[in-house]
Amino acid sequence: MHSLTERQQEILEFIEKHQAEQGSAPSLREIAEHFHFKSMTAALCHVRALKEKGFLASVPRRARSLQLIRKTVAQVFPEGFMSVPIYGTIPAGLAEGREQESKGCLSIDLQALDIKPNPRIFALEVHGDSMIGKHILDGDYVVLEHGRGPRPGDVVAALIDNESTLKTYLVEKGRPFLRAENPKYPNLIPAQELVIQGVMLALVRKMDSKPGKRKN
Repeated sequence: MHSLTERQQEILEFIEKHQAEQGSAPSLREIAEHFHFKSMTAALCHVRALKEKGFLASVPRRARSLQLIRKTVAQVFPEGFMSVPIYGTIPAGLAEGREQESKGCLSIDLQALDIKPNPRIFALEVHGDSMIGKHILDGDYVVLEHGRGPRPGDVVAALIDNESTLKTYLVEKGRPFLRAENPKYPNLIPAQELVIQGVMLALVRKMDSKPGKRKN
């Protein structure tokens, strides 16, 4: 476990507070202004250090995409449960451009799901029916690990040409692409960029007392 300097801890707390109050992470300029840094370079150095120590993650080339990882995720309860942040929703249909923000936490049983404690674990709520072939339904929660290299056949949360989606990761003739697990949706082949945001570790289903809500 990497320790933080006093300043890094202050910056992490500022990012968490800003995200909770404003619904998004602060920009480097806002961090620099809050701590009276003379330039954004100092803010960038601290943010990079927090990423390297596993406390923050971000989506490349996307504004305000800092995500708290360690401070929220690292809490492991004596019973073996872990509090995982829910970073919004993920389309299980056609890819959509959308900003992710924290929607609370999901408590998971590490032993039951065969997951080891990891500061890079997060969750997303599924919207859509493109992954029903993998038994992933609308309203389910997928638990993912950020920074894990995907293997062919893994279910991944991905940013494909700047649009997010949940699909199966495959490689054909050396080229990666995403496959839906529902024949009514096409394969997604990146025109420019494919960024894997997380590899699925587990599925959590919220039982619904209202019959007929799920339509597949």
